[in-house]
Amino acid sequence: MITTGKESSLRALESLMTEFFHSCTTNERKREIGECGSAVPNLIWVRCCLYFLSNTRNEYVMMYSLTVFENLVNKMWLGVASQDKMELCSCLPKLLLAQHKAMPFFIRNKLCKVIVDIGRQDWPMFYHDFFTNTLQLIQSPTMSSLGLVLLKTSSEELACPREDLSMARKDELRKLLLEQVPTVLGLLTGILETIWDKHSVTAATPPPSPTSGESDLLGSLLQGTQYSKLLSQPIPSLDDDSEQLCYLALECLAHLFSWIPLSTSITPSLLASIFHFARFGCDLRVKPKTPPSIYFGRQVDRSRLGVLAMTCINELVSKNCVPLDFEEYLLRMFQQTFFMLQRLTRENNAHTVKSWLQELDESYLEKFTDFLRLFVSVHLRRIESNAQFPVVEFLALLFKYTFNQPTHEGYFACLDIWSIFLDYLTTKIKSRLGDRDSVLNRYKDALVLLLREVLNRIQFRYNQAQLEELDDETLDDDQQTEWQRYLRQSLEVVAKVMELLPSHAFATFFPVLQEDLDVYLGLQQFIVTSGRSQRLNITAENDCRRLHCALRDLSSLLQAVGRLAAYFIGDVFTARFSDALAVVERLVEVTCYGSQISLYDLETAVPSVLKPDLIDVHAQSLAALQAYSHWLAQFYNEVQRHNQSRFISLVTSTMDATTPLITAKVPEKLLLSACHLMLSMATTVRPVFLVTLPAVQNIFNRITESQTRRLPQEAHMLVCRALSNMLLLPWSNLPESEQQWQTRSSSPASLLAALTRHYRLQSTANQPPHRLGLEDTKAVLHQTLPVLRDIVDSISEESTKSRQICYQSLQESVQVSLGLFPVFIQQPDVTDEMLSFFFTLFQGLRVQMGVLFTGQIIHTFLSMFTREQLAASILQEGSAGCRVVEKFLKILQVVVQEPGQSFKPFLPSIIFLCMEQVYPIVAERSSPDVKAEMFELLYQVLHHNWRYFFKTSALASVQRGLAEEAMENEAQFSAAMQAFGQSFLQPDIHIFKQNLSYLESLNSKHKLYHRKLFRTSMLFHFINVLLQVLLHKSHDLLQEEIALAVYNMASVDFGAFYSAFMPEFLNGCQSVDANQRAVLCRNFKLERDLPSFTQSVHRLVNDLHYYRLCNSSLPTGTVKL
Repeated sequence: MITTGKESSLRALESLMTEFFHSCTTNERKREIGECGSAVPNLIWVRCCLYFLSNTRNEYVMMYSLTVFENLVNKMWLGVASQDKMELCSCLPKLLLAQHKAMPFFIRNKLCKVIVDIGRQDWPMFYHDFFTNTLQLIQSPTMSSLGLVLLKTSSEELACPREDLSMARKDELRKLLLEQVPTVLGLLTGILETIWDKHSVTAATPPPSPTSGESDLLGSLLQGTQYSKLLSQPIPSLDDDSEQLCYLALECLAHLFSWIPLSTSITPSLLASIFHFARFGCDLRVKPKTPPSIYFGRQVDRSRLGVLAMTCINELVSKNCVPLDFEEYLLRMFQQTFFMLQRLTRENNAHTVKSWLQELDESYLEKFTDFLRLFVSVHLRRIESNAQFPVVEFLALLFKYTFNQPTHEGYFACLDIWSIFLDYLTTKIKSRLGDRDSVLNRYKDALVLLLREVLNRIQFRYNQAQLEELDDETLDDDQQTEWQRYLRQSLEVVAKVMELLPSHAFATFFPVLQEDLDVYLGLQQFIVTSGRSQRLNITAENDCRRLHCALRDLSSLLQAVGRLAAYFIGDVFTARFSDALAVVERLVEVTCYGSQISLYDLETAVPSVLKPDLIDVHAQSLAALQAYSHWLAQFYNEVQRHNQSRFISLVTSTMDATTPLITAKVPEKLLLSACHLMLSMATTVRPVFLVTLPAVQNIFNRITESQTRRLPQEAHMLVCRALSNMLLLPWSNLPESEQQWQTRSSSPASLLAALTRHYRLQSTANQPPHRLGLEDTKAVLHQTLPVLRDIVDSISEESTKSRQICYQSLQESVQVSLGLFPVFIQQPDVTDEMLSFFFTLFQGLRVQMGVLFTGQIIHTFLSMFTREQLAASILQEGSAGCRVVEKFLKILQVVVQEPGQSFKPFLPSIIFLCMEQVYPIVAERSSPDVKAEMFELLYQVLHHNWRYFFKTSALASVQRGLAEEAMENEAQFSAAMQAFGQSFLQPDIHIFKQNLSYLESLNSKHKLYHRKLFRTSMLFHFINVLLQVLLHKSHDLLQEEIALAVYNMASVDFGAFYSAFMPEFLNGCQSVDANQRAVLCRNFKLERDLPSFTQSVHRLVNDLHYYRLCNSSLPTGTVKL
């Protein structure tokens, strides 16, 4: 009768599940069915689900039944009677054993997971044979696969359990598993060895010998015949069952290695077995002719065994902490892996290295490259000095592997490995300068070879087919194209070799550059002039293609020249002077040549290709010359008191090449390069005579004449900054007495008067702008203020005299801006521009502006930003209005940081604006707009004006006793602290992190947490809020920062924290009983050091969360012991 009822329930459930997943079922009906199935299961229904699972073939019903078991185990297990637990512990494994072959793979895996979940709760006390059963299954020939699935699931769920266990149980499980590790690894080793030995065929004749060179290398890598013999054996052919079993065994190992420590449990025989299977990835013969078999829902082909084996190896190699007794194993691993590296890079008559790598599984190559990166970055320092490890031969293999990569991504990854190696070598040499030559001599040949090959790889003449494949249009997340990334990574390697071997690198590089320069400089003979136009008389398709390649290569090599500029300055300036001078003179020649014959304006046979090439070469030559501005500055310093003719010639020629390009008719790419070069000459080199050069005078006239066609905005700003810097910056290497400020001061005024001619006419002092004129005023304002802001910003770190002259020249424009501000207060885009200008003024010239005028500006702003104006601006979420308020708050941040008493009278108004006008508007808004700047302003007010609140210093307070400290403006201080505390209840993680760091900073610098007001009325509230945040897991990314802050607050008075706060905090915790509170309190050890305290905090949070989960899953009325 009971069985009949279960059978009818099963049929009804099958009907419901089929209906639920049918494509025609409406959402409303699905909701009804879902509500029926989501009811909390009772034990009668659980037994029904056992029956359903045993008697149905409906996959939906099976999955539903397993979900019921899973919820029971993970959420209600504490409330289940022991006999019912025992019944499930008995029935589910029996069901798995009886039906695992007939079940779909995902049902079988889910059932394994439920069994492991029970073990996670009850093993070993109440489910003592859980792990023993798994080990027995692994040893059973017919059940090994099932045992391995259970083992892998156990490793996943028990070694790194979720937070539904107490910390003590997590520690217990990890300890129990570690005790089983030697046995488990022994069983897995046995499986792999047995299958390998069973399928291996020892040939009567030895395998084919490698080439003679490879044979020597193999001997040096493997020191003895044992490994050589083992690894030279042919790869066996596995049957499907063996293949699947090895796949599962390697999966288990990969996960086990991710968490077990390195120890002698990882035996040489296990390592040897893993390496045997790693060879499956580097041999084409393992590729199956038939489709890959399907097992446990996966397609398995033999190359995947190689991928998994390499995953195991990488898990081991990624561990930086290597016990002394494991270092020998590590050496064996590297020896065996490099045997495979040799196999990967061998070539014969049938294939090249590249074609071989192209045939291999891409994932295998990625794993192998990962191994090489881990070896070089983590372990090279351990192995390099070992006589049994031939580093130079390894580099030879890595070289072949790198330059035969079948994909660009693979090549990039290998270049990264070389960069890591070069960084390691550079660091080693700097720490052992006495051995510099011996270390370099060991690697010199390899580095020179690397340099040559990398240079060849970026040149179209050697590598056109591959380079043409690179995308040079689409920008990635780093705002660079695929081609730019390729070139940048290559040039980084070139630069690092240059740092190690400067003379060799230069001797290799400069002749290559010369060849392409000769082609470029020889173009003049092919230029035909007709009327006003010039045409390049190269029309043959083959000639155009060769010219295109030469120009692209020259562009790349010019970028390389610029990247190497840093290696000619500083201490090595004199030693490498002649090389650097040769480069700079050649660059000056090239830039003059391009500008004189206007190559950018030539008509060509293939304008869509050759014209961009010519423009790019010209632009890159200017950029390369700009990179040597620091060398020119040092050259200027060296010849300051001597014959300057050579230096003057270089600078004069450079400006002659640059200034003709500063016109709106020149392509923008070339124009900007010219502007940047002129700016560097004015800012970095700063020769006295620069402003007197005719070419520069010509630019002054062009920029200041109102009739001249205006340059694009970016170029215009660069030129104005360059001209301003020529006039305002101190000349290099000259004392103050020789700067001629008296005669120089009139020139900046003339320049800025010309640049602001139209803007100053907008002054409201003359007449208020009428409505029709406002648009014109806006246009002039948007053109002028960015230029002025840029000029101020460029001299903000310079001498007092420079800033003084700058402000005198700008004074009238600043007055005009202040007068216009009220006119445009309702137009956020204009106000934004004006506040940006004033912010830059406050940052760079507030001393020069003087207290009175600065006060006038602040007063104007405070009077204009009423609460209504602020609300209107802020409520336009993400708009220019919010940016305006943020800029205003930034200006106030600068004001409150000013030392002395000049701006202290504004503090009450600033705090009032912050707490009474801005904070009420932003407090409850989820948007982070304005909040970050407002809290930073609050922090700066507190940090830089601490005595506004506390009259005594932190040191004096400690010396006299904190009880005696005098405090003023207590209400404002309390309001600020309350605002900080409130922000910790908001979801925005960035504001939370910022404000937590501000509190920590105030404590570090002013002993905030020790102050009497904070300690007596705020401290415990802050700790409570921070612990609640940890409990709610809303800001888990900041766990460590929060725990540190809790420690710093608790350390003010550990006694009160443990005796008063903790009991009160635990009593206030809901959903836990008195016994659980007592356990939590007992487990929170009375520790005073940071690591132990932090561990106790994390344990408290974990266990409190666990108890709540347990209590919520207990049936109503359960008696808790």
